[in-house]
Amino acid sequence: MDEPSKPSWLERLTSLLMREPEDREQLLDLLHGAFERNLMDAEALSMIEGVLQVSDIQVRDIMIPRSQMDVIDINDTPDEFVPFMIETAHSRFPVIDRDKDNVIGILLAKDMLRYFAQKEFNVRDELRPAIFIPESKRLNVLLRDFRTSRNHIAIVVDEYGGVSGLVTIEDVMEQIVGDIEDEYDYDEPEDNIIQDRNGQYRVKATTQIEDFNEMLESRLEDEDCDTVGGLVVKHFGHLPKRGEAVSFSGFHFEVLRADSRRLHSILVTPVEKAGS
Repeated sequence: MDEPSKPSWLERLTSLLMREPEDREQLLDLLHGAFERNLMDAEALSMIEGVLQVSDIQVRDIMIPRSQMDVIDINDTPDEFVPFMIETAHSRFPVIDRDKDNVIGILLAKDMLRYFAQKEFNVRDELRPAIFIPESKRLNVLLRDFRTSRNHIAIVVDEYGGVSGLVTIEDVMEQIVGDIEDEYDYDEPEDNIIQDRNGQYRVKATTQIEDFNEMLESRLEDEDCDTVGGLVVKHFGHLPKRGEAVSFSGFHFEVLRADSRRLHSILVTPVEKAGS
């Protein structure tokens, strides 16, 4: 006689949840109980918690601030802005008309192929419509809108209609699944620290302090931390959000990318440049 098959982790979790939690706190307690009983792994628990949290998070909490937006001016020629596109390596760029408050569309990097093929090319003809959303929009609503409209980027505006930043579908998904490799993620260890044309450094949070000191000729030290990200978090005293900044040891550290779980990348500016 065949032995009955063991229930899957999903069936065991479903059985556990049949206790009908009365609020979110009870639901989270049940989920953590399921994790402690090995009914789900840490990654599954983290993702479920992320799904529950997105309805409480507003766009303003995760957006790329206006000051950090990489944009293209419609008045520049391709010869002028193509090197910038290559340097920043984004797949989509807001296009402005002289002012960041005047976003006239979105240019996809792949749409520049016509230009490189030396065919008749007009930047305005290649622009995709820009989607504008308020800072207060909830992430679960935004994610649904992204899926419905098939857009991957939205321009965030404040209560007066001014542009305050931008947000991508990747930013939303990272609140659920954690870090997704993107323009600020580097595959090779030697690419953990990238200097831009302004003399600033984009640094991966997992960069070893020893490697940072060697490249920037600095003297960061901490017996309790091995990485630059760990040291920055220690100086904040909390897990910082994108846009938060702190200065120490002759450098200004600004968070470029972080989620609710960890720090991913940092913009580092020598203090003498930050104050100039």
